[in-house]
Amino acid sequence: MDHRAVKQAEKINSSSSPVLQYCGGSLSPEMQPPKLLWVKENLQESWTMAFRWMDLSDWLAYRATGDDTRSLCTTVCKWTYLGHAHMQQIDEKDSRNMEACGWDDEFWEEIGLGDLIDGHHAKIGRSVAFPGHPLGSGLTPYAAKELGLRVGTPVGTSLIDAHAGGVGVMESVAVPDSESKGYDKEAICHRLVLVCGTSTCHMAVSRSKLFIPGVWGPFWSAMVPEYWLTEGGQSATGALLDYIIENHVASPRLANRAASQNISVFELLNKILKSMMQDLKSPFLAALTEDIHVLPDFHGNRSPIADPKAKGVVCGLTLDTSEKQLALLYLATVQSIAYGTRHIVDHCNAHGHQIDTLLACGGLAKNPLYVQEHADILGRSVFLSVCLSVCLSLFLTHTHTHSHKHSLTHSHTPLSISIPPSLSLSLSLPLHRIV
Repeated sequence: MDHRAVKQAEKINSSSSPVLQYCGGSLSPEMQPPKLLWVKENLQESWTMAFRWMDLSDWLAYRATGDDTRSLCTTVCKWTYLGHAHMQQIDEKDSRNMEACGWDDEFWEEIGLGDLIDGHHAKIGRSVAFPGHPLGSGLTPYAAKELGLRVGTPVGTSLIDAHAGGVGVMESVAVPDSESKGYDKEAICHRLVLVCGTSTCHMAVSRSKLFIPGVWGPFWSAMVPEYWLTEGGQSATGALLDYIIENHVASPRLANRAASQNISVFELLNKILKSMMQDLKSPFLAALTEDIHVLPDFHGNRSPIADPKAKGVVCGLTLDTSEKQLALLYLATVQSIAYGTRHIVDHCNAHGHQIDTLLACGGLAKNPLYVQEHADILGRSVFLSVCLSVCLSLFLTHTHTHSHKHSLTHSHTPLSISIPPSLSLSLSLPLHRIV
């Protein structure tokens, strides 16, 4: 969400560094090199005093163990680290603390951050490990006391939050018994995980590297071991829905009504839309928004346009300030987000992917209208995990041992339900609190 480094990103993208081809052709201001350059240019004292620069998940691991080893997930996806430099080390026993040989020193010097090369890249990571490798000796006595856990409790090299979600649900599609005898390495290459929250990440993997303009990656072994990760995204999804709802004049009335019924605002809006569809005898829900349309780039376009300066549009406004009008605006916004996902999927498939299955997790995936609109607009079923702890349990497996490789995400157990495309929408599903 942080776009303060737009100018710094533009400066970096004017270079001809080969690392840019592994970021969709250009760096987003949401990535770390532009942010670091912004700090250096605007907070010189802080820049001089800084001992280490870390992603949050790497910092938490360091805070817990005292081990400064960085994750291939964070460094590759956010820092321009070339993870495929370690292709030959994935099976080595001593792959937990690998010398960081994937930094491009010429890149850092060219963009004005050559001082980060000092000390064998000590400030940004002189050693890396595959996600899930145990760090140090586990929890330090100090961290163990703070957390109320035992000293030495294992702590694994981190995954970024969205990537942990990808690990958690990538293999939650049920496999028929007739197909469950062997592991199909290509099966997950047809899947796209939507990690839907404040923003949305679109995670797809492939056996070979695919360079897709405007889409982050390809990132080697950044999520699933030995697979190349393609990471699309929408900078504002849940945040956009909150903005649309909270800035409407009917929002306070709607919030009071929802509170009096002990339901969420989203539940109430979904009920209003169902009632409107019945009252207007609309053939299907989407027909309600034939006169109102939204372009969702209120916070730029992360993928596939890759333009952080892009702007949003609402077309079809009137003087109507009713709750029904807000419900229509909310629906049109959900639809615009789904069309953004369709744009990303079509763009990825045009450049080598073969995505035909969608899986979703995160707060927005708890909203049946949001999921159904994605199924309808993309013309594909959306699979939802039936167990909210799947992501956690599979990540713990990942942390226990990286050597399981493919089996760490593979399961023949039906862990999901399928929401197929339809022309009508039932809002009878229970709607939990949307984060």
